[in-house]
Parts: sequence; C-alpha cells; structure tokens
Amino acid sequence: MLRRPLATDGPAVTRLVGACPPLDPNSAYCNLLQCTHFADTCVIAEQKGDTAGWVSGYRPPSDPHALFIWQVAVSPAARGMGLAGRMIEALLERPAVRSATHLLTTVTGDNGPSWALFEGLAARWGAPLHRRPLFERDTHFAGAHPTEWEARIGPLAR
Repeated sequence: MLRRPLATDGPAVTRLVGACPPLDPNSAYCNLLQCTHFADTCVIAEQKGDTAGWVSGYRPPSDPHALFIWQVAVSPAARGMGLAGRMIEALLERPAVRSATHLLTTVTGDNGPSWALFEGLAARWGAPLHRRPLFERDTHFAGAHPTEWEARIGPLAR
C-alpha cells in the first residue's frame, strides 16, 4: 500500500533510512517535518504492516514546476520489485504534484542503484535526463562528501 506519511511514521522512516546506506541519515526531527509539513510530496510504502519504502520530496520555491526527490529508501526485503519507481510515479499523480513538468534529484556519481532508477524512469517516460554537478566536493562539502550531481528529467508528458 502506498500512502501519505503521518507524524507517527517518523521513527519508522528514521530506521528505514538508517538501514539504507549510502543514504545520509536525517535527524528524527527532520523526518517528522517531512512526514507532516511535506506529507503531500512524500510517500510511504507498507508491506504486511511494515514500512518497506519511503520517498521524500518537495516543490522548490525557486523552480515551482519541478518536484525535487530528496531521498528514496527501500528496505532490503522489498528491493528488486520496482517499488521505488512505483512510489515516485504515485507521487507524481497527487494533486499537489500534478503540475510538475520536471523531476529533480541529486545523486553522487558512484550511486549506481540511484542512477539506474532515475535513468530507467526517464526512459520509461520518454523524457530526457540532464546531469550537472550541483554541489561539489571541495567547494560545497569542504572535501568531506562526494559531489552531488543534479539529475533533471523532463519535460514530463502529463
């Protein structure tokens, strides 16, 4: 089942993200804000009563025609079944997101599973995917984190 998150989902989201390296763990408070303030642009996947997946996103104020996907987490037991793509596609159908013409995210260069997800979605949607370095290792992370590449998919056929 795919649904909007609730504040009570915060602890389960925190555990799931922690079980999905290389995702950066957010604070429990950040996850609570995502589950409440950004519930219209986030999705929880449940399987047999357990939190099996999580997608967090938001509409960037500086790019109101985009949906930015912040994190995608799928539990080890639910991987390989296309859940991540289904969660993102379900999110794109919500009223709060329907007007989005582009999907944005950032991914480190070595995160093969994330690149495969977003390249696969772009191919399935027949939309171009453009890459550019957004936050660079030395300039933005003082050498402590790999460069985050922006992936911009669109325009989306709506």
